[in-house]
Amino acid sequence: MKTENSASARVVNKFKKLAQVVIRHHFGTSAPRIAFKASGLTNFVFAVKHAEGDFIVRISPDAGRINSFIKEQWAETAARKAGVPAPEILEVGSEAIPHPYMISRTVSGGDATHHPQRLEILREMGRYAALINSIQTNGFGQTFDWSSNQLSRNETFKEYLQKEYCFEKKLKILEKNRAVSSLQIKKLRKIFTEAMRMTPKPALNHGDIRLKNVIVGKNGKINAIIDWEGCTSNIAPQWELSLALHDHGIDGMQHFLKGYGINHVKFKEIAPLIKAFNITNYAAAIEGIADAKDSERLEQYRTRLSGAFDLYSL
Repeated sequence: MKTENSASARVVNKFKKLAQVVIRHHFGTSAPRIAFKASGLTNFVFAVKHAEGDFIVRISPDAGRINSFIKEQWAETAARKAGVPAPEILEVGSEAIPHPYMISRTVSGGDATHHPQRLEILREMGRYAALINSIQTNGFGQTFDWSSNQLSRNETFKEYLQKEYCFEKKLKILEKNRAVSSLQIKKLRKIFTEAMRMTPKPALNHGDIRLKNVIVGKNGKINAIIDWEGCTSNIAPQWELSLALHDHGIDGMQHFLKGYGINHVKFKEIAPLIKAFNITNYAAAIEGIADAKDSERLEQYRTRLSGAFDLYSL
């Protein structure tokens, strides 16, 4: 399937016309300006200037994406109610055009990746992550039940680890490609085996709270947390932190955790599963690198996963 980054001008123009149809459907009038944004991986994204304001229209060529859009709409609406700045989604549907679409209000500002106040922003990100993780869900995984229906059967954490996360498959990939040592494999298997005995309450996880997904003003104030496509129902804060912390150094992680409200004792207690998720999340990348026979890059990942870059413990 072609995406924005690989689509021809003809295909982009086709979806641009569809975006105009969506705008007319929602507002009743056309937009004088619609600009293609080559920024997504799975959707065609357009910046729209309309008499009613500035908006983003996302259109997916995949009919099955409607469920993902509906999930995003629920998650972002729930997050906004909990006090988390998130884009306002005006409409999700597939009625106006023969493709799933989403209209959201444009958020002003830029991503926080290179903002001079990154540490303060990370602390605020931690605070918002805690609010997101306070939102109750049902079941575990990418597809989950957010209703209050207690009669529906939802996947347990054990079932999620075995059948959707497939931790054993990930361990085999890491082991086959010598990405981690045999001792690390034993430790990882022990951590996941113990985790399967846990009975945590599922919670909403954003799944990618990183600086690139945070829109801030010049003063460093967070205007919105974006990119909710990977939101999931999972154990919290372990899953959230395994993805949110791995980009940062010690200072960045500590600021995030301070904002989240986790003390050092609690973090040490949950750290093993956070680390296990972080390491096994690399399995797909390791497999792709091995298939490409990129030995140099594979060795770089082996060094990373060995813990050699951890300068604070022996």
